[in-house]
Amino acid sequence: MAKVLKPNEIPAEAANSPLFTGGAVTRQPLLTPEMSNNFNLGVVNFAPGARNKMHTHSSDQVLFVTAGEGIIATETHQEVIRVGDVVHIPAEEKHWHGATPHAAFSHIALTAKGSTTTQTEQ
Repeated sequence: MAKVLKPNEIPAEAANSPLFTGGAVTRQPLLTPEMSNNFNLGVVNFAPGARNKMHTHSSDQVLFVTAGEGIIATETHQEVIRVGDVVHIPAEEKHWHGATPHAAFSHIALTAKGSTTTQTEQ
């Protein structure tokens, strides 16, 4: 059955992972593993200056920017992203994303169910 998901009604949970650096990060799970056969979907909220460390995913990842101003970076390129931008990151591409130093940032992250994340930056 179709279900309407309202992120503003889903409590944010602290994302206490060594993958994050520079400030507070929270997550709001939208599609849990029990809800979808195909996708992982959740909102990630970054305080100003917070980001994740360089990492890869075993599946493609798509980011939908929903608030603030952020940065997407690969080993060779860095770009500011804003509300309405959609970012496609191919599987196994080293990258990081997070807030700019002066603005909070939120995105919805989509990966394939079962996708794994490998941190490549210490």
